Amino acid sequence: MATKKASGRKYSPAASKSVEREMRAMNEGKLESGLSKKKVTNPKQAIAIGLSEARKSGAKVPNPPKKNAAKKSSQKAA
Repeated sequence: MATKKASGRKYSPAASKSVEREMRAMNEGKLESGLSKKKVTNPKQAIAIGLSEARKSGAKVPNPPKKNAAKKSSQKAA
């Protein structure tokens, strides 16, 4: 009999607020990326910026995915 994994929040409410703030800034045209200072237009990038800021402030956010792990898993499947 398989045990059911407890469903808990992956992200804290503080992280959600950070992402929401960044999404609003993107929609208003005020969100800029890191060093290049170009305007962010991609919602995925706005979410990534919000999660990054939440991590820096100490909010509960899972670690970002490893770059090499994605390559290895796709190579195993092929």
